[in-house]
Amino acid sequence: MATNFPASLDSLTNPTSSDSLNSPSHSAQHANSNDAIEALQAKVGADSSAVTTSLDYKVAQLEAVSHGKILQVVSTTKTDTFSASIAQGALSAVTGLSATITPSSASSKILVLGQVNAATAVGSFYLEGVTAVLTRGGTAICIGDAAGSRGRGTSSGGSVVAANGLDEIAQSISILFLDSPATTSATTYAVEVGHSRAGTTTVVVNSPGLTSLDRSDIWRTTSTITVLEVSA
Repeated sequence: MATNFPASLDSLTNPTSSDSLNSPSHSAQHANSNDAIEALQAKVGADSSAVTTSLDYKVAQLEAVSHGKILQVVSTTKTDTFSASIAQGALSAVTGLSATITPSSASSKILVLGQVNAATAVGSFYLEGVTAVLTRGGTAICIGDAAGSRGRGTSSGGSVVAANGLDEIAQSISILFLDSPATTSATTYAVEVGHSRAGTTTVVVNSPGLTSLDRSDIWRTTSTITVLEVSA
């Protein structure tokens, strides 16, 4: 019989020790086995096969794809708190919330993932906004367009303060940006924070705005920054 492989699997007959050489046919047994082996070899392919349907060729094409691969990952998780008194329109770098990566190629992209849990500390009812700014080497990147005197940030979140100023809930601010630093030097990505309140205000990270209360519904949280080198 002719082999059915690779369209479907063959069903080969195994002779027993009591069978004669012509039942099943000894020559047919060898022919069927040879056909199946040759079909299997054709499917797998010889080394460096140019046959596009062979597995050797297809695997080689997959291995040749270099772009879009994750080459390395650096991540920092900040579990302690941070606070800073920040003037209107100013920013403050969040201590301990940075990640340094050394790209293996100047053509690589750097995917930055960040999450900052932040709030403002004020003593009366207010809907406050905290803005996060992504920096590379101390320079702000991934920020909004200039528009008069308006501030330029990466991402913002709001936080509500109760009348007593003690029950504020920190809000999560997300950062997602694909950067092209065009360098093979060590590059540090970090986060700065500001606020949307007139005058000077304290901004806190990983904690509600005012933390004098010590009870189970006053949450401490974490903030993270992760950078991934992606091949071009």
